[in-house]
Amino acid sequence: MNATDRTPADLLRSALAADPARPLVTFYDDATGERVELSVATFANWVAKTANLLQGELAAEPGDRLALLLPAHWQSAVWLLAAASTGVLVDVDGDAAKADLVVAGPDRLEDARACRGERIALALRPLGGRFPQPPEGFLDYAVEVPSQGDRFAPLAPVDPEEPALIVAGAELSGSELVDRARLDAPGLGLTGPGDRLLSTLGYDTWEGLSAGLYAPLASGGSLILCRHTDQAAENVLQDRIDSERVTATAR
Repeated sequence: MNATDRTPADLLRSALAADPARPLVTFYDDATGERVELSVATFANWVAKTANLLQGELAAEPGDRLALLLPAHWQSAVWLLAAASTGVLVDVDGDAAKADLVVAGPDRLEDARACRGERIALALRPLGGRFPQPPEGFLDYAVEVPSQGDRFAPLAPVDPEEPALIVAGAELSGSELVDRARLDAPGLGLTGPGDRLLSTLGYDTWEGLSAGLYAPLASGGSLILCRHTDQAAENVLQDRIDSERVTATAR
């Protein structure tokens, strides 16, 4: 990663320039048996499409607050980077009533209805599938995002000193987030390209977000993000660690 990177979006651009084909995020859901592997290029494409949805279709502006009511999931990671690309402030597990827009999974739709702005629902089905029946009052992300552009350019440059993330009550600017992720990386066993971190942590704390996205991105490493590991036998997780050539874990 470049020393001049000051926002999460900068980190992703540097990763794309360095090696677009390498795996960036590999996601497992042990409740469904899902496995998804996203290269840097594929992940960046999802981010670009989602950022275009935010800026274009949803008319989100820098400084708008997005309540993110999603678990640790590859699509949650996409939304975090898309918001960073547009200057939208992400409030993880935030109060939807205080947000300008809300993004929610299937188990948080009732909480999300408190938002008076745009509401986006994610089915979190394997392969990014849509809802069988779109939830009333929500846009279905899986329906809206495919038609968005594959390249994104913000209407205004994102200020790295503006608030970018709120998690567990702590607010971080883009530059603070990048600095903390870089500092966390060595302690998580991430020292450079080739390192592969497996995380079973949730996204409701900084520790979970750092291990489950930002530190691997800041270090040039790769992430294996696992959900519902309580439904997998211990030997399944160990086999995964071996097969994915994991070099470090956060559990």
